[in-house]
Amino acid sequence: MINKTVLVTGGAGYIGTHTVLHLLLAGFKTVVIDNLHNSSQIAILRVKKLAGDFGNNLSFHKADLRDRDALEQIFVSTKFDAVIHFAGLKAVGESVQKPLLYYNNNLSGAITLLEVMAAHGCKKLVFSSSATVYGWPKEVPCTEEFPLSAANPYGRTKLIIEEICRDVCSAEPDWKIILLRFFNPVGAHPSGYIGEDPQGIPNNLMPFVQQVAVGRRPALTVFGNDYNTIDGTGVRDYIHVVDLADGHVAALLKLDESNIGCEVYNLGTGKGTSVLEMVRAFEQASGKKIPLVIAGRRPGDAEIVYASIEKAGRELKWKAKYGIDEMCRDQWNWASKNPHGYGSQEDSTD
Repeated sequence: MINKTVLVTGGAGYIGTHTVLHLLLAGFKTVVIDNLHNSSQIAILRVKKLAGDFGNNLSFHKADLRDRDALEQIFVSTKFDAVIHFAGLKAVGESVQKPLLYYNNNLSGAITLLEVMAAHGCKKLVFSSSATVYGWPKEVPCTEEFPLSAANPYGRTKLIIEEICRDVCSAEPDWKIILLRFFNPVGAHPSGYIGEDPQGIPNNLMPFVQQVAVGRRPALTVFGNDYNTIDGTGVRDYIHVVDLADGHVAALLKLDESNIGCEVYNLGTGKGTSVLEMVRAFEQASGKKIPLVIAGRRPGDAEIVYASIEKAGRELKWKAKYGIDEMCRDQWNWASKNPHGYGSQEDSTD
């Protein structure tokens, strides 16, 4: 791998940093581009430290994908073998309130990236899509062949980018693109040195739980306890971010095979876990009680969503290794060491 160079867009974000670390440890030279809108450059410095000597193969550019001139300069200065595309806005609620912001950022960024890649003869891409493209599935587990729909502008941007990728591959068969639909990433690197640090109000369950545990919030609001599930709360497929990072590396290696066009894979555990099961596992890992406030169902929330993972196992030779106990252990390790994320006080010494 040592001569392979990968561009990672949004590589300073939660999933991006963990993937960049795995790429470095696998011997890839890795270049990160990130506008730091919802991420921190401290995360990149920490990845560099965690990678040891391999950290010398990491370089960072602060830039926005929509800035074609900046992107062109990066492609002129470095020949890339492939791109992993994470960059994008991802808050479902915000996307409903500010759809144009999401369409402009996510779609314009992806189109500019694909155009610049084509201009420089780099035609291998791993795109981080999302299980949101399944909308509210009528049955589970979700297979890659399920009908696609999105319930909000964020999900629609993922769906539209998937369609763009399929169209590009149809028009130009020398492109190789893998679309990864991942489910609910949680956890952190076992070192507790990098993890999820959402700016503002979190969008997902576990950052809320950890903020309650460290005293930043008084209680966790649970939306709906009258679903037809084991304990009445919604069921989701939670996946350890370290497993997710491994899945991206596996997809990158798959791009070297000759018969890839535009392929899609689910990344999940194939198991559903309820909100209350997840909260109990976190209480066990942290020794903290998480006070709950039960609220009504949120409009549009699905009852049960989890992945079919057979295709990824068969074709990527990838399978999630970690369960919810490890996810919660590593999430608490990160949260307790960094109660205010990358803005915690010890960062002044970094």
